[in-house]
Amino acid sequence: MRAFEFAYQLHKGQYRASGEPYIAHPVAVAGLLRDLGGNGTMIAAGFLHDVVEDTDVTVEEIESRFGTEVRQLVEGVTKLSKFNFSSKTERQAENFRRMFLAMAKDIRVIVVKLADRLHNMRTLEHLRPDKQRSIAQETRDIFAPLANRLGIGRFKWELEDLAFKYLEPEGYRQMQELVAERRQDREERLAKVSQILQQRLEDTGIKCVDLSSRPKHLYGIYQKMQRQQKGFHEIYDLAAMRLIVQTKEECYRGLAVVHDVFRPIPGRFKDYIGLPKPNRYQSLHTGVIGPHGRPIEVQIRTLEMHRIAEYGIAAHWKYKESGGSYNTRITTDDEKFTWLRQLLEWQNDLKDAQEYIDNVKDNLFDDDVYAFTPNGDVVALSRGATAVDFAYRIHTEVGHRCTGVRINGQWRVLDTPLKNGDIVEIVTQKNGHPSLDWLNFVVTPSARNRIRQWFKRSHREENITRGRELLEKELGKNGFEALLKSEPMQSVAERCNYHSVEDLLAALGYGELTLNLVVKRLREVVKGKQPIEIDPTLEETIVPPATNAKIPGASDTAKGEPIIGVEGLMHRIAGCCNPVPGEPIIGAVTRKPEPGIAVHRQGCPNVENVPGDRLVPVSWNTSDSNNGRPQTYPVNLQIEVIDRVGVFKDILSRLSDQNINVRKAQVKTQDGKPAIIDLCIDIRDYDQLQHLCIRIKKMSDILNLRRVSDLCD
Repeated sequence: MRAFEFAYQLHKGQYRASGEPYIAHPVAVAGLLRDLGGNGTMIAAGFLHDVVEDTDVTVEEIESRFGTEVRQLVEGVTKLSKFNFSSKTERQAENFRRMFLAMAKDIRVIVVKLADRLHNMRTLEHLRPDKQRSIAQETRDIFAPLANRLGIGRFKWELEDLAFKYLEPEGYRQMQELVAERRQDREERLAKVSQILQQRLEDTGIKCVDLSSRPKHLYGIYQKMQRQQKGFHEIYDLAAMRLIVQTKEECYRGLAVVHDVFRPIPGRFKDYIGLPKPNRYQSLHTGVIGPHGRPIEVQIRTLEMHRIAEYGIAAHWKYKESGGSYNTRITTDDEKFTWLRQLLEWQNDLKDAQEYIDNVKDNLFDDDVYAFTPNGDVVALSRGATAVDFAYRIHTEVGHRCTGVRINGQWRVLDTPLKNGDIVEIVTQKNGHPSLDWLNFVVTPSARNRIRQWFKRSHREENITRGRELLEKELGKNGFEALLKSEPMQSVAERCNYHSVEDLLAALGYGELTLNLVVKRLREVVKGKQPIEIDPTLEETIVPPATNAKIPGASDTAKGEPIIGVEGLMHRIAGCCNPVPGEPIIGAVTRKPEPGIAVHRQGCPNVENVPGDRLVPVSWNTSDSNNGRPQTYPVNLQIEVIDRVGVFKDILSRLSDQNINVRKAQVKTQDGKPAIIDLCIDIRDYDQLQHLCIRIKKMSDILNLRRVSDLCD
């Protein structure tokens, strides 16, 4: 009641798009949480879930008034609307990252969020059509599968149907009309079936707690029609008979009665009691031919199983031994939350927003295949999963060292799809390691990302070793190990824009840095000289911008010319380093191959040994006047990637997002090794190049990215 009063005062004067007072929404959310069996803390969070986002109240004030638990629930549900993101996709990804982290601390966060989303979907008709579709798509992709993962069937079905209504309005209306036309006939048939079963159960001594029928939700029927390529008249199980008994034993006895009274349909029996679904759903499902010669689905379960099927996680909040408070933190032995732990593991692995969202969607859908270890433990996997997926589900190291598999006692190839009931024995070797080919057939996001991470780490070690060898050869072995651990070497790493000496060695080994530059920086540090300032916040190993001061004596007629300091002189952009506006530059007088001034990036190895009398101070023209159109400059990038289908397309899409033209592209592949992609692109300035490189490097398939020379014609 205190939470309601507080929310009522804060939301006073605020209205929803429908015109009703805003407080109607939190009241409806709190009501849904009450119906799910939530306690006072959850219901208070339902009343308060929007106050941080929509008013000036802070989470600290909520904690002081209502306690830590309410604060954590409200904070977990609150969207990141007060922060700025570069795109809608990035905002969405960050919202999900925050939500899943909050779920790990208290699973009730997502229950509150689902109640919030359900009421918003119920009132979606008051928003613009484009907003309706956007919210409905997110509901279908994320929130309905989340409700299913948590076993909250009543939320899942309604969320799916409401999303169906806005995403496919014609199909939704058609389903409504078709189901309504056959309702009377269906109810009469099911009433007769119910009467026959009720009598036989009583004769057998089985106490029937409830025997009823429920129509399947519209989206479920529509999906079945699409999946099986059938018309509505060919879908017979539009409703299911639900038989609720007292004990597990009576479930199986009831099944025997159903099969005795009606003819069972082969292949239509599923035992979810002996082998529960990942969301803990338990029931016996069977298909039989009814008295009218039509198929009927019968579901048999206990009352407790029924509560879990309807309310999911909310049906069995676990209590701590002392205090009686909810224990809702995710623990490592909670098998039902394996999927959530997987999402949390990706928080750092997947930096790219779109890739993270795609992986979340993939991981939220139902596990369809149940395989067994040789010890009889059940492993739930996605449909189409292979032995490699199975190995990574057991343990990351089992996946990394997997070299063979026996399925049901027979040797099989690693890409063999698993079937329900398969007994899978993974064979490992100490020196085994992943193959790039595995990425072409694994289907679980967890296996795919662990393989990628292995290749990133393994290549990093090779590059570090190569970098050490190069530097040791140049500096000599005497005192080399001590030098690597010294403060001057750490300073060199930071001035070259790397966090650690290991990062510096890896870049040197791959060719991102030249040996000449590293040695030069080391000498400068040792001698106490001040090299060109490098911004430590930048992620690229590109020499950063310096202040573009006007060159003394430069003519005002330079307006419209991109470079100041070469007015009236023959000049060109040096192809060895291809500088772009925003980077510090220097001019060098050349005689061959062309006379004139070559404009280089400061720090370019080709100007390090040029005599001072041949160097010309130049800078970029920062004037807005440039003949009315932005000028672009060629930049060469070399990208080392894990070779998989579609990776080049994903890189090109990121270029397209920024309207960047590709002059030239070449892909080099070799069996069992990473692919090399050489690109020549047109760039406006250093900021655009930096932003692009950061976006590409966030992709999980990228092993390395660097600027190179001589790719463009």
